[in-house]
Amino acid sequence: MTDPIRSRRDFIRASLAGGAALGLGLGLRPGRLIAQEVSGSPAAGTIGDYKISLAQWSLHRRYFEDRDPAKVAQANLGFPRDAREEFGIEGVEFVNQFFKDRARDDSYLTELKRRADDQGVTCLLIMIDGEGSLSDADNSRRRQAVENHKKWVDAAKALGCHSIRVNTGDNYSASDVSVAVDGCAALAEYGKSQGINIICENHGGPSSDPDALIALIRGVGMDNFGTLPDFGNFATEGPRDEHRYAIDIYDAVARLMPFAKGVSAKCYDFQDGKELYLDFPRLMKIVTDSGYHGYVGIEYEGNRLSEPEGIKAAKALLDSLRGAEYSPKA
Repeated sequence: MTDPIRSRRDFIRASLAGGAALGLGLGLRPGRLIAQEVSGSPAAGTIGDYKISLAQWSLHRRYFEDRDPAKVAQANLGFPRDAREEFGIEGVEFVNQFFKDRARDDSYLTELKRRADDQGVTCLLIMIDGEGSLSDADNSRRRQAVENHKKWVDAAKALGCHSIRVNTGDNYSASDVSVAVDGCAALAEYGKSQGINIICENHGGPSSDPDALIALIRGVGMDNFGTLPDFGNFATEGPRDEHRYAIDIYDAVARLMPFAKGVSAKCYDFQDGKELYLDFPRLMKIVTDSGYHGYVGIEYEGNRLSEPEGIKAAKALLDSLRGAEYSPKA
């Protein structure tokens, strides 16, 4: 019997080779060809509208306070309540690490969805870690990684989410995405059958290289396969906590936005209502100028402020920027 994954990989390699000169083929939409032409230096003007959600990793110290998986999963049931009652946020982004053994537990997922509904909270996505590399060079391991992720597609559907965020692995580059396309396309096909998007965050390795991630998105070429641009997850020069980036992160976010199905507003510290390391007005102008007006997920990763303090500071800043006038810095 012909190996379907290997056959798909051979087809992808041939198609990429044949269509590379024109940037066409593989069902790509014309709008997807502009990502290298956008600018991270937006013009002055009004920052558009958007909604605010809360990425669960912002509270990872709270939920990992007790490492017992059963107790962590029990605490996870309270996330929608925490988001709404403590922070006034009505959209949530789950992390699978907090309920890693419950993806196929229908009663657990039903209860989690009920609690979210009771709070008037929308379940948006699940961030997936620890399920294998979708770009593994070994065909059987890559196939297993695809299978491992499928249960989270099903869980996302049960919760009413629109997407799962995946890690794309390390085995690709801007010049060769064939193996990664093979694994990601197989998962995207399953996601499409369930009405779920598969989205890729710049989350280390080649995914934090806009050229490589855009090549992967274009290579898969499916409407339900897109990006989750993160404001901070790019390569740094020197210690990470100095936030000196090796690339222009504003150009990078702008290039990823045409494919975005969510946005991760990474933040680290605040003073006088401003994020100390990232130009949030510029970033939000980039986001809304792209035509995106969906949820922007707060992902606080700082140490000086407590988790609740950081989340509240981020929400206050994002609330203040909605509809505000943006002027580029001199």
